[in-house]
Order: sequence, then structure tokens, then C-alpha cells
Amino acid sequence: MGDVEDIEPVEAPTPPLLGAVAIVGFPNVGKSTLVNRLTATRAAVVHETPGVTRDRKELVCEWAGKRFLLVDTGGVDVADPTPITRSIAAQARAAVEEADLVLLVVDARAGVTPGDEEVAQILREARKPVLVLANKIDDPSAEALALDLHRLGLGEPLPVSGLHGTGTGDLLDRVVAELEALRPLGRPGLPEDAIRVAVLGRPNVGKSSLVNALLGRERVIVSDVPGTTRDAIDSVLEHGGRTFVLVDTAGLRRKRRHRQGIEYYSELRALEAAERADVALVLIDASEGIVEQDLAVADVARKAECSTLVVLSKWDATRIAVDDVRGELRRRLRQRPPFIAVSSHTGRGLERLLDTVAQLFDRHVARIPTAELNRALADLRAARQPPARGAKRLNLLYGAQIRVRPPRFRLFVNDPGLVTRDYGYWVENELRERFGLDGVPVSIDFVRRA
Repeated sequence: MGDVEDIEPVEAPTPPLLGAVAIVGFPNVGKSTLVNRLTATRAAVVHETPGVTRDRKELVCEWAGKRFLLVDTGGVDVADPTPITRSIAAQARAAVEEADLVLLVVDARAGVTPGDEEVAQILREARKPVLVLANKIDDPSAEALALDLHRLGLGEPLPVSGLHGTGTGDLLDRVVAELEALRPLGRPGLPEDAIRVAVLGRPNVGKSSLVNALLGRERVIVSDVPGTTRDAIDSVLEHGGRTFVLVDTAGLRRKRRHRQGIEYYSELRALEAAERADVALVLIDASEGIVEQDLAVADVARKAECSTLVVLSKWDATRIAVDDVRGELRRRLRQRPPFIAVSSHTGRGLERLLDTVAQLFDRHVARIPTAELNRALADLRAARQPPARGAKRLNLLYGAQIRVRPPRFRLFVNDPGLVTRDYGYWVENELRERFGLDGVPVSIDFVRRA
């Protein structure tokens, strides 16, 4: 029940992005390690297993006051005929097509392989500006290994080490210079009222299919294999004059402490995505009904202070009654989230889904006038007698909203120690119902009047 400041610092306007830079290469050449080094983050999942990165992931990279979009892609192995590998290669090609500049990463210690030559051929056909990066040169004495990469015919190789950072400063200088020389149209930053939407759910409930259906294109890889998505993937969508940032995430399992390696870090990215989102779509496979794991996912959204919308996916393949779902959700989920039934296959409910997200976001950022709040508190005092301890009874005096996105209220009482858990939940639910905050996280601080 600590004090919460109601004053937010004024941020300087964000400079536009210089352009988009796609980073491509054969599997396991160190692309994601290099992405993490260049962006000074751990946003890309890194593991010794080849093929960890599957979808393309967009990150903002800032250097010397300049910003550009860095697009990490999955390893391209043209010779591998498996469907998932073909999808990864298609995603990488799409990233190259949309990019202003391409970074081709090659493992300099392994030398040029047939796989590297195949990727280089794809880039020559794309006719995009390319920088060849001789990666894994951890020692300056090994820079001669970069000379072998001249045979790719894509220009002077740049020796770098994603692991140790060697040469990355020179690389960033070169990237900024190339983008400024190309002078692509500046890519505007997201508007302040952009709605960040995390798509959460247990594995294989249709998260990627939903994102692709909303975007109308194959933005993330869809597969019948649970766990296909391993990173949190951001996609920008315009609808009804509003900007949505959709974040597809890895499936959340209930017992995360038992997960190791790739699964552990993938789920960590999903949790981080929820923490930076305004609205969480909690997907439930309607053909299977609500299970305990779905409730655990909804709790992740609540703890991350996301407004929550339950999405019953695969509605075309179920016979569950809507009334049964409504009653169970209101009984078992504290935020009392609204829900909507959709089908990514038929397109049912998709437009209404975005409209509902926008309405939920508007309540997420709304500020309730102090006079209205105090009229509501007066009604609560009349509707239920506050708890007491001995001869001393709780007195709910007055309150104010001290934060938005999501809403937080400070209610002044004579003695916070008299507030019981049951009474606190009752006040929360009454305010939620009175001000239309179903699905919105409501935080209340009961504080002693000075």
C-alpha cells in the first residue's frame, strides 16, 4: 500500500526508424547471438540446437542516436524438405523482400558451406544491398578466416563476434551509413495510443493461426506441432482507425519450473510479452473446453496487469453452449473477463474481436472523475456495513484514481487494518461493475487518512 506517483515524465519524441535490416544465414551460424549483441537485449532465443529461431522477429536497434529495425530470421536450409524448414525459409525470404539492407551471417570458423552458397544465391536474386558478416571470429588473430568469404561474391566480409562483441561497433557504424545512403522513407514510430495485445495460451490452441487470420497473411509459422512459436513476435495492424501491435507468443505450460533449455526461455519471452502489453487475449480451445491450464494462463495475464479478453478459438469445431462458458469464466476468473468466440478457419468473429479489444483498451486507460468515484463509494457505504474489530468499525471515507493503464485507486479509510480480504474483493468487484471494468485489472490501495 505504498504511495504511487501520479506524475509521468514527458518523453522526447522518438526519432523515425532509418529502415529495416534483415539478418539471415544458414542454421546455427550465430544470428540470434549477434542480434542480442547489436540490440543489447536477450530478446532472441539462443541455444546450441540448430533451428531455434523459426519466425522472423523485429527489434529496434539504436546506435549513435539513430534507430533502425533489425529483423532476426530462422536459419535457411534450402536442401531440407521438411514442411517446418520450408516455412522458415519462406519467412526469411519475406524478411529479405521487406528489408532495406540484408546482413548475411556466416560461421567463419566453418568456412563457406554449400548452405551458405545457397543463401547467397537467394540474396543475389533478391537484388538487395548486402553486408557479409564473418561471425565467430573471437580473436583478432583469426581475422584472416574472413578472406574465404570473398568467394560468395557479395563484397568485403566484415569480421565480427556476436558472442564477444568484437567488430560490432564498426558493423553498426556501417549499417547506419548504408541506411542513410539508401535514404529509404523514414518508418514512423508507433502512436502513443497504439494498443499492445499479447496473444497467450497453452501450446497448440491456435495462437499463430489467429494472428495470421487477423493480419490476412502468413506472418508467423503455423504448424500442428505444439511449441512451434519460440519467440514473442510483434506485428502491427491497422483497423478502424486504431493501431494494434499483436504479439504472438510461445505456449505457456502450467508447471514452468519443470521446463529447461529452449522451452524455459521461450516461455520467459511470453511472460515478458504479457508484461509490456495492454490487453491479453487468452486463447482457449473451444473444442476441448476450459481446463486448469487455461486458468493458469489467465492468471499470468492478471499478474502482468493486462486487461483480459478470453478468446474461444476453433469455434467452428465445437458444440459448447455459450451460457456454460460465461458462467464458468465469471466464477473462476477474478477479473471477470469478457469473452468472444472466433474461428480463424472461417473468419467468424475476427472483426468483432478487434473492436472488443479497442473497447477494452479504452477502459484500461480511462480516468474516472473523482466526484463520480466518491458517489460510488457513498453507495457502497449504504449497501453493505463495513467490517469491524471490537468496537471499532471501518469507515470508507473518500478516494481518487491515481493511475491509468491500468487503473489504480487510493481509498482513504480510518484504519487500513480493518479491511478484510472479503471486503476488499467486494469493493473491487462493485467498482468494476459500476464503471464497466470487466476484464480490466483494478488495483486498490486502502490508506489511512492523514
